[in-house]
Amino acid sequence: MSRFTVNNQPTEYRLDPQTPLLWALRDASNLTGTKYGCGTGQCGACTVDIDGQARRACQVPIGSIEGSYVTTIEGLSRERNHPVQLAFLAENVGQCGFCIPGMVMAAAALLRRDADPSEDRIRAELTNLCRCGIYPRLVEAVQRAGRAMRGEETIPAGPRPGISPEDSARLVPALVPPKTSSRER
Repeated sequence: MSRFTVNNQPTEYRLDPQTPLLWALRDASNLTGTKYGCGTGQCGACTVDIDGQARRACQVPIGSIEGSYVTTIEGLSRERNHPVQLAFLAENVGQCGFCIPGMVMAAAALLRRDADPSEDRIRAELTNLCRCGIYPRLVEAVQRAGRAMRGEETIPAGPRPGISPEDSARLVPALVPPKTSSRER
């Protein structure tokens, strides 16, 4: 058994201690925001925060983090209003979106240690791979999030994910085919 805290919830995994954290999070805890990319720690899609450090979850056996605090993209901000998340939205960083959770987690860990990183430091520490090539926007988003964390800028919140209940009630009837009576058949 491996015990540690995940997104502020004490968690106990009854899995082999050599199980990669990635699979414990995705399969046992249903925290699917942490993505499987390469399985070798190279791409960074599985990046999570472990005790304040960005780590590649595919390379971390759960038995090695007993007593640690793990934060996934789901636990970064329940309201999705962390400065990094807001800056990524404001700078249109995401394209396909697959790499974004890992990049957000790596950027949040960096900014927790240094709220004013240089472009060179951002590029050196955020080694996550993105096939869409969002790197110039990534650097600006991290710098913008840093300015927000230092109180120098306010980033407006983007649209909330999902559909509001009011919109849902209005849209669903349009998607349901009209009922036909037995006389019309």
